[in-house]
Amino acid sequence: KETFDYLRTIAGDIVAVKGDFDQNAQLPLTKVVTEGQLRIGIIHGHQVIPWGDAESLDITARQMEVDILLSGHTHKFEAYEYNGRFFINPGSATGAYSSIPDTTEPIPSFVLMDVQNNSVVTYVYKLIDDEVKVEKLEYKKAADGDVL
Repeated sequence: KETFDYLRTIAGDIVAVKGDFDQNAQLPLTKVVTEGQLRIGIIHGHQVIPWGDAESLDITARQMEVDILLSGHTHKFEAYEYNGRFFINPGSATGAYSSIPDTTEPIPSFVLMDVQNNSVVTYVYKLIDDEVKVEKLEYKKAADGDVL
């Protein structure tokens, strides 16, 4: 709650969903927001089995009817396009341990997204060897009528 309240002082419009250890019963399990022409789904990710699996996340995105799906739980950064949708796992800003097999030393990471109409530019921030590395990713939704 303290972190959530602090974040509200930085940005008033915060969207949060319930994670597997959250005590706040008022948080929804999922949330869909529309920015520009994009529908963005937000889910913690512990509900998607296997965790972080592209096929399972794609099924979830289709069920939520979203163009972009933000998920987490694995604490490992990932971003990719799959079946015309964009999937982002921002990782963990603190570099929290990941229980996902084949995950090496955790890398602290977070993302900032700039949504304009039917496209999003995602800036990925990672702390590697005590240096902040920034990567820029772009996704553009297919034109209306195109099959996703």
